[in-house]
Parts: sequence; C-alpha cells; structure tokens
Amino acid sequence: MRPRFCVLGLLLLCADIAVAQQPADSHQLLLRKLAMSEIAINTFYVDSVDENKLIDATITEMLKTLDPHSTYLTASEAREANEPLQGNFDGIGIQFNMAEDTLFVIQPISGGPSEKVGIFAGDRIVKVEGEVIAGVKMSTEDIKKRLKGPKGTKVNLEVCRRGVNEPLHFTVTRERIPVYSLVAAYMVEGTDIGYIKLDRFALTTHDEFVEALRKLQTRGMKKLILDLQGNGGGLLATAAEICNDFLEEKQLMVYTEGRMSPRRDFYAKGNGCFRDGRLAVLVDEYSASASEIVTGALQDWDRAIVVGRRSFGKGLVQRPVDLPDGSLIRLTVARYYTPSGRCIQKPYTDNDRYEEELLSRYRHGEMQSADSIQFPDSLKYQTLKAHRTVYGGGGIMPDYFVPLDTAKYTPYYRALVNKGVVIKAHYQFIDQYRLQWLRKYESFAVFKRKFELSKAMMAQLRDLGQQMGVVPKDETEYDESLPLLQLQLKALIARDLWDMSEYYEIINVANESIGKAVELIRND
Repeated sequence: MRPRFCVLGLLLLCADIAVAQQPADSHQLLLRKLAMSEIAINTFYVDSVDENKLIDATITEMLKTLDPHSTYLTASEAREANEPLQGNFDGIGIQFNMAEDTLFVIQPISGGPSEKVGIFAGDRIVKVEGEVIAGVKMSTEDIKKRLKGPKGTKVNLEVCRRGVNEPLHFTVTRERIPVYSLVAAYMVEGTDIGYIKLDRFALTTHDEFVEALRKLQTRGMKKLILDLQGNGGGLLATAAEICNDFLEEKQLMVYTEGRMSPRRDFYAKGNGCFRDGRLAVLVDEYSASASEIVTGALQDWDRAIVVGRRSFGKGLVQRPVDLPDGSLIRLTVARYYTPSGRCIQKPYTDNDRYEEELLSRYRHGEMQSADSIQFPDSLKYQTLKAHRTVYGGGGIMPDYFVPLDTAKYTPYYRALVNKGVVIKAHYQFIDQYRLQWLRKYESFAVFKRKFELSKAMMAQLRDLGQQMGVVPKDETEYDESLPLLQLQLKALIARDLWDMSEYYEIINVANESIGKAVELIRND
C-alpha cells in the first residue's frame, strides 16, 4: 500500500502548492475538495475504477442540481446532438422507418449516394457489412451508427426487394447528407394562404424558410400559416433570423440577460421578406425555446395571431463549454425575454418533476379548456401596439385556444397505431400497389382529389390488426375509427409516392389548429 500513499501524498502536495499560489478563498477550497475526493476514490477504492466514467458521473450530478437544461454530453453524444443543428451529417442518404424489426427505405434522398447506386423506396436493408440488422430487435440508434460514417468511406448493404427473388448487394460511398428543418410547404387549397412547417431551428433553417416562402409567393401567397407545433427549438440566432422576416426595422425581437451575461438585445433589420400580409403562428405544448422566441416576438408586436395551446415554457439560454476530450457542457447562462419583457421559462424548482408538468396540465384540464388556466396579475403584460393582455411565467398562451381533441382517437385506433398495425398495413399497400398508383395518378393533385382506400384494403388492415391482437369492441368503434385511419393511410401513401409536404397537406385536414388559423386569416 505504500506506493499508493506516496502517490496520494504527492498529488495532495501539488494541490497544496497550487492553492498556496492563489487566494485561499472558498472557491479554491471547494476545487481542492473535489480533486482530493477523486484522487482518494481512484487510489483507495476496494475495486478498480473507470476514471472516465467517474468524472462523467460527477459532472452529470453537479449539473442536475442547477436546472433541467444544463447538461453534460460525452464526445459521441455531442457529435450526435449537433448534427440536426449543423444541418448535415455523413451517411448513405435515405429516409427510413422501422417496422417489425426491419429497416424500410421510405425514399432515398434525391441525388444522394443510395439513389446513385440504385436503392429504391420500399427496399428493405437486411444486412450491413454482412451483419444482420433485420429481425434481431436492434435499436434504431444502433442501426444509424452502422449506416453513418465519414465521407468517402464505403459500406456494403444487402437489400431485399419485392418481386426480386434473390437479395441485392450494393456498395454505397458515404457522402455529406443535408438535414432539413423545413418539413412541409404548400398552398392551402382554394386560398391565397401558404403553409410552412418547421421542426427545428438549425443553421440552415432560415435559408430553407426563405426559399420556400419565395416559391409560395410566386404561386400567389398573400397570407401565411407558420406551424411550430412540436418544434422543440434550436439556435437563438436562427430564431432571430426568422423573426426578422416579419418585423420592421429596430423592432426588438428578443433580449437575453443573466447573472454573468449582460443584457443583449436583438433588433430586426427591416429587410425581411414577409413584413406585410396576415400571419398565424401555430403552437402546442411541445413548442419550446426558439419556437417561443419567434411566437412571443410576433405576438408582442401584434404581428401574428397565435393559435393552439400553451407552449412548453423553456426560456433559458445554454452556452456550450467544450472540454478537452470532445465532450461538452451545455450550461445555462441567461434567460431570454420577449419584447414586452415576458420571461417564458416555467418554474424548475423540482427538476425531477419538470417534465411531468405537461402531464399536470393535462390532468387539470388545460388541454381541453382555456378557462382552466389561471395567471396571477403579476404575470400580465401588454402587447406593444394594440396593448392587448398577454402572459408570462410559463410558455406562450395563444390568442385563440384550440383544445386537444381526444374523442376522435378511439381506443381501437390508438391500439392499431401503438402496435404498429397501421405502419405495417401501409407498407403492404405500398409493396402491392406503388407502381400501379404512380401510373394511375399522374400528379399529387389528382391523387389528393381521387384516391380512396378500398373496402378490401381496410379489411386487410382489420385482419392484420386481429392477427396482432387488436380488435374493436364493436362495429360502432370500428366505424368511428375508420375516417381517421383512412386519412392517415392516405397521407402515408402520399408521402411515399411524393414527399413530406404532400403528407402534411393531407393529414392536416384533421388538425383543428390549422382549420382555425385558416378561418381567422382567410377573410381579413
């Protein structure tokens, strides 16, 4: 044991010398306490210790005591987390889904490496580098790791294709693959209203948004619905870029302030591409962070009508602190405030219950009735032009509340979705009818107007559900479920024949927030 004592003594002597050279304040004493604890564990603990794992756990636990959004990421986690915000990654270029432990190619990305070698929509990738990935209950993340890799490297795939008896073999050279944050853009039929849906705020989001906006303007768009439902946020700078497209010069968009971060104001430049024209913004309980920055700014300046349900309530600014091994800390350094001075951050005194707050909202009836939400007078603010009352202290409260409609989601419908019956039936239909449908419907407009799922297809879905243990309690429940099932299947088929915009153009018929937004801005 003597060598360990010598090592410990030497390290503590070094720590004493370091402390003696600096002011002997409480900060230095705490650092020495932390260093001594790690040294003692690593030197004397009864079993061998993984020092990296120990340090990772220490940092993680320290951050847990602060707030729900200060987090630690290992080097691999940091790379994975940054990909959606950077707007690209290196891979084989496919959109895919997992059904029955099998990777189904929804569609290869246009011009991407998989399309170049001849991989088709509907193909099933069953092996990667000779390793079976089908039917082995491999996680989606593990499959992604096998498909991704540095640009220029090659990966060998084995593919099964309907109508081909033998497996097909492809060697795909990985390339830089774009990650899009704008998932849908289209004109609402019979109106001059455009619709754009963003699912994150990344480095490329503003460019994508402007391109889509201009295309819609060439098609006669005068009014816009900006859909931020389910958008969990992203980059503050990108949110400011999006705000700038709607606001006038020198209008404050957002400001940030923290204990060690002086107030920083973000102003519109007045060069945006949609400063006129009616605007509606859609939010729900999963719209957070950058989504709330945009929504709050447009609401405060009376620039947009906000429709939906109260947003998540994430108003904390994180700064990345890069660590030597590639890991990083995302540390909360400030709060952001809307132009009227509202702080949108909801309370986080109990971090363990922070995420459960949404469930609490549901239990208290907030998702069904705006009257269930009570704000104290201290959280009341005024918009900057019309002087309407708006609220802070936990998310953006919409101008027009749309309740969560749970009645149309019957237990039978939910069971079919949750057990994967709908997705499996959809892939069966695509396998059987893809080429026939592409010949029959020469455009999406024709498909949207004329396509209907046959009684035989719905019977096939029902039989498949029964095989997987899902049956309606009676014919009434089946009949109530039928319209939404047909709509969802039609939307999925449209996505596979065309793209995500077509999916949303069909499925949004069931989105009551969109219907309300169209009603509000259509005749203004």
